Order: sequence, then C-alpha cells, then structure tokens
Amino acid sequence: MTTSHAKLFLIKLQQDGRHYSTVKTVRGVLRPAFQMAVDDDVLVKNPFGFELAGVVVNDSVTREAITKDQMRKFLKFIHDDNVYCKYYEVVYILFHTGMRISEFCGLTLRDIDLENKVINIDHQLQRTSDMRLVIESTKTNAGTRKLPMTEDVAQCFRAIIEDREEPEYERVIEGYAGFLFTDKNGYPEVAMHWEHRFNHMVKRYNDIYRVQMPNITPHVCRHTYCSNMAKSGMNPKTLQYLMGHSDIGVTLNTYTHLGLEDATDELRRMKDLENARKELEKNREEKPVSQKMFRAI
Repeated sequence: MTTSHAKLFLIKLQQDGRHYSTVKTVRGVLRPAFQMAVDDDVLVKNPFGFELAGVVVNDSVTREAITKDQMRKFLKFIHDDNVYCKYYEVVYILFHTGMRISEFCGLTLRDIDLENKVINIDHQLQRTSDMRLVIESTKTNAGTRKLPMTEDVAQCFRAIIEDREEPEYERVIEGYAGFLFTDKNGYPEVAMHWEHRFNHMVKRYNDIYRVQMPNITPHVCRHTYCSNMAKSGMNPKTLQYLMGHSDIGVTLNTYTHLGLEDATDELRRMKDLENARKELEKNREEKPVSQKMFRAI
C-alpha cells in the first residue's frame, strides 16, 4: 500500500458518510499497525504517516467551553460510573487547572509538590508522526510556569499517586521518568489515550441521558477552566499566567466570548457588593459609641 492509497481510503470513508472523528480513529489504529511493519522491515515507509488535516475535512463541531452545569453533571456521571470512575481525578484536574493535555501527560512524580500545593510545568510529552515519544519544551516561555493547587486538586493528585502501579520496566524519555500514567509496557500515555477516553465517556453519557452532552475533549476542559475564571472576575494578567498564554490577546479573547447572561450576573454581583457596603456603613453609623471610664492616676 502506498501513501496515495491510504489517503484515498480515508477520503472514501468520509465520502461514504463517516464523521471526521471516525476517520481519525481509523487512522489512529492503522498508523501504529503499519509502523510495526516498518520497524520489522516489512515496509519501507508508513503509508499512514501523513497529517490528517490536509487530507479530509474536519467537519466536527467542538465547543470551546461547556457550562458550569454541564461540567458538574459530566463530573458526577464519571464519578458514579462503574467503568469510568477510575478517570474521575484526571478529568477533575483538567477542568480545574486548565493544563494542556500534553503538559499533563508529561507530568512526573517530581513535578507534583503536594506539600506546597504546586504543579511544576516546564515540559510536555508528545508523540511524533513516526510514533516516537519525545519531550518538548512548553509551547512558549510563558508556558513554563508553576500552578497553585486547590485542596480538591491536591486530593486528586494524591489519589492518582497512591493508585499508581510501579511499572515493571521504568521507561526513561529523554531523561524524564516517573510519569503518572503508563501503558502495559511501561511507556507513558499520551494525549491520544485521553482523547479516546473522553470520546467514550461522552458517548456513554449520551447513551444514558436524554439531554445530550456536547463534544468534550481535554482541550474543551482547558477552555472551560479559562472561561470560568474569566466569568469569576479574575484579573486577565493572572489568568494569562495560569493558562500559559504568551499573548494577552489570546486570554482577553475569552472575555469577549462572554454574553448577556454573564453581563447580567456581573452587574448583579456588583449590585450585591454595593448593597453589602451600604449595609456595613449603616451598621457602623447606628452602633452606639461605648463610654469608657478612665481612672485618674
């Protein structure tokens, strides 16, 4: 099979009505299979070693963020599900830290400071088109950062570390070892593993509930965190640091996505603060001045 044959095969799948996500999954299965043939000298080149975006049209619709109510329902579903409950801590962390999935996959035990509740992010784990695992620096200088943890996030990391099984063979990737999640061969898991799990979790949710959940990916978790922080009134520069954005414009773009409901909530919040301030001043004015007795010396 040639690269042209492989491309035509995937194009035909989409023409036959298969969604982009399905075509992507098929390519995700075939590419490593053909890579094994290359590694065994059966083939000279992997026919599926090309970028999918330039071959088929991405017709999938991905929301940049989900609502707080949707996030709560999705987390509760995962927490209570007998199959997917083992992924609850990871999903919770992604929703409440805004980490890129490649940054999360690159985390090692030494990057998690539970005593000081700090996550050290200075690298990310990627898989190349020829299926090699590589350590890369963060996307920008701003991407190198230390994230503070809430107690809930810290508890999730504690659970992950406690449940982590020591691999029989500790794989070292460019000097890094002790990754949080590894496969049966001891290799660290990458973004693709979690993208597939999210896909299965959303499908399972939608099979059960009448009100459907939109497409949720690790990237959607990141944007949901950013959106929630913006709606809470967080300083844009602080949010820029937490997200690892080099350009403040990328962060500010989140604020431009706020709508009428968000504006109404913000005005209500400001009104409540003003009423609280007036009530406090009123109480101070009405409070009688206590008479103090001074003893002559």
